[in-house]
Amino acid sequence: MFNTPFIVPVIALMIPIVAIIMKNWRQVQNRKLDLMERSTSDMTSAAADVAQARVAKLEARVAVLERILTDKRQALADEIDGLGISAARTATPPRIDQ
Repeated sequence: MFNTPFIVPVIALMIPIVAIIMKNWRQVQNRKLDLMERSTSDMTSAAADVAQARVAKLEARVAVLERILTDKRQALADEIDGLGISAARTATPPRIDQ
C-alpha cells in the first residue's frame, strides 16, 4: 500500500504523542467540570433567585409560543388582524406639508 519506509516509524512515534495529548485533554476537561460544579454550588441565594426569575420568564414565553403554534389558524389570523386594526386606529396619519 505505502512504499515509503518511513510510515512505520512515524506511526510508532505518533501513538505515544497522541496518548499524552489525550491524557492532558481529559485532565483539563475534568478540571473544567470541577470548577463549574464549584461555581454552581457557591452561587448565592440572590443569584439563585435571579436565575429562577429568568427561568420563570422563559417558561412563560415558551407557553405563549406553544399557544400560538397549537392555536387554530383562523383564530390566529383573526388575532393578527385585530392587532393591525387597533394599531391603525391609534396611529396618526403622516403630514404631507412637512
